[in-house]
Amino acid sequence: MIGQNRTLQPLTEIRCFMLDMDGTFYLGEKLFPWSLGFIETLQKLGIGYLFLTNNSSKDRHLYAEKISRMGLRVSEEQVLTSGEATAIYMEGHYPGKRLFVAGTPSLLNEFSSRGFTLDDQNPEAVVLGFDTTLTYEKLWELCDFVRAGLPFIATHPDINCPTEHGFMPDIGAFLAAVTASTGRSPDIIIGKPNRMIAEAAARKMNLPLQCLAMVGDRLYTDIAIGREAGITSILVLSGETRTEDLPGSPYQPDYIFTHLGELAQYLADLYREG
Repeated sequence: MIGQNRTLQPLTEIRCFMLDMDGTFYLGEKLFPWSLGFIETLQKLGIGYLFLTNNSSKDRHLYAEKISRMGLRVSEEQVLTSGEATAIYMEGHYPGKRLFVAGTPSLLNEFSSRGFTLDDQNPEAVVLGFDTTLTYEKLWELCDFVRAGLPFIATHPDINCPTEHGFMPDIGAFLAAVTASTGRSPDIIIGKPNRMIAEAAARKMNLPLQCLAMVGDRLYTDIAIGREAGITSILVLSGETRTEDLPGSPYQPDYIFTHLGELAQYLADLYREG
C-alpha cells in the first residue's frame, strides 16, 4: 500500500469490490499478471467482485466473454454496464413506460428483455446511450422528444472512448449536440462517477451500498464515484493515473496501490492480522 486511508469503511467491512476493467484488470487484450491472483485472494476471503464499465454500446455478455477468453471464467452476472444500470434505474423510476432508446442493438435488448416497450412514435421517456449506430434521423428524433419535455436519461457522461488507435466520440459528444439543439441536458446521468450506478451494483449484488468499494485507475470516474456515492475508493496506478496527478485533483482516493497485486497482498495481511 502506498497511500493513506481516508475511507468511510474499513476494508474488512467491504463485501464486494467493483472493478474497473481496462487499465485496472487488463490492458487492451491482455490480463495483468497479478489479476488472477487478486481474484483468488478475494475468493479465499469470501469477498465478492463485480466488473463495472461505463460503456453502454456493448452488453455484459460480451465483456464476460472477453474476460473468460483472457483466462478468468466469469458469468455475465459478474459484469455491470452503465446500460444495465440505466435499465435497473428505469425499472425503479419509470416502470412500464414506453421508451425511445438511442443505442446499439445490445442496449435496446437490455431494455426489451426487462419488459419495456420500445416506441419511436409516442414514447413516455427518452434514453441515450453510447450509440455507435447513431444516424442523423435517430439524432433528429431524439432531439424532438427531448425538446418536447420528455424525461431524458443518459447512460454515462464520457466524452471520448479510448481505442487502440486513439479516441472515438462517446456519448458526451452526442449530449453536447442534443443540448446545443434543444437547450436541455439530461435529467439524470447514470454511469460513473454518478451515484446511480453504484446503487444499481448494490441492488444487483443484494448488498448495502456501504459494503461496496470501487477500484479503478481514473480519478474523475472511478475515484470520483467514491465521493458521489459515499463509498470507499481505491486507486491503482496500473492505468491512466500517475502519482503526480494526485495533488491537483479534487478527487482523492481512500487507498492507493501500485496495482491489484499489491491490494491483494494488503487484504491478505489485513485478514491475517484480524
